[in-house]
Amino acid sequence: MALLALSKWRRHLTSLVVPGLIGLVLSGCSSPGTSPGPSAAKTTAPSTSTTTPPTTTTTEQPGWTPVSSGTKGIAVDEMTVTAADGSHVTVARFRAGRTLFALHVGSQDPPTNGIALGPDAGPAVSSTQRPSLLAAFNGGFMISDKVGGFEIDGQILSPLVPGVASFVIDADGSGHIGVWGQQFPTPGEHVVDVRQNLAPLVSGAQLSPRISDITAWGPPLGGGPMVARSALGEDAQGDILYAGSMSALPVDLGSALISAGASSAMELDINPEWVQLALAASPGANLSAGVPGQHRPADQYLLGWTRDYFTVLASP
Repeated sequence: MALLALSKWRRHLTSLVVPGLIGLVLSGCSSPGTSPGPSAAKTTAPSTSTTTPPTTTTTEQPGWTPVSSGTKGIAVDEMTVTAADGSHVTVARFRAGRTLFALHVGSQDPPTNGIALGPDAGPAVSSTQRPSLLAAFNGGFMISDKVGGFEIDGQILSPLVPGVASFVIDADGSGHIGVWGQQFPTPGEHVVDVRQNLAPLVSGAQLSPRISDITAWGPPLGGGPMVARSALGEDAQGDILYAGSMSALPVDLGSALISAGASSAMELDINPEWVQLALAASPGANLSAGVPGQHRPADQYLLGWTRDYFTVLASP
């Protein structure tokens, strides 16, 4: 699917930057060799949240703090949302038209089954992506958990499942979130990457009817409902929003994304070892940890990672 278009886009990007988420029993969201505790009982929590004002007044939009800038202006900004239960959720916004996305496989998951992939899709950020790298963030549950399919570089590593929340990346590098078989694919759309994970966390700017059923969103390590979690949303402008916290409920993530403008969202991976966001102040600059208290170092994706993840690149 659109392999030629993807190849052209990547060659174009290189030439510019290199001159000089279904009821479930899940197993793969804990650390290797660590068995997750029993799933927590149904938990309810208020879905209201309040936004903590940023500490800077130099913003393009009130409530948002700039993080990364490129030739087209602010490309990445962020806010911190405090939920009713006291959880702090970091929301990073990747601006449409100013950022591009790419999906990567990990060294251990998903299995590639001998399919050859290009260096821009491998376990480490490639030398061609590095000069335009603005951010990177974790993917979803392990493929063995059977919570959705996986397509990369136009090649299916695990069959795509209708009705599952999906992050879809087109040949031009733009990203979109919706339900596979409903919102996507659209007629004529050149899809190259698809990462599916569970049912939608948010749909039509409304929380999932199962938002308080902890068992629907993966087994928390240790059995308690408050655990590291991540999610991905899209707003009306086409911006992609990553939400992460080292201690939160599914309702906290969904509510934070809605308060940040998301009309659709999906949960990504959970538990401390897997939630990780890296951010740079400008294309190719040094990376810093984006979720306070995250366990993985900011340069993990540069060194190479065992699980799938996404890179965010500055649009030329």
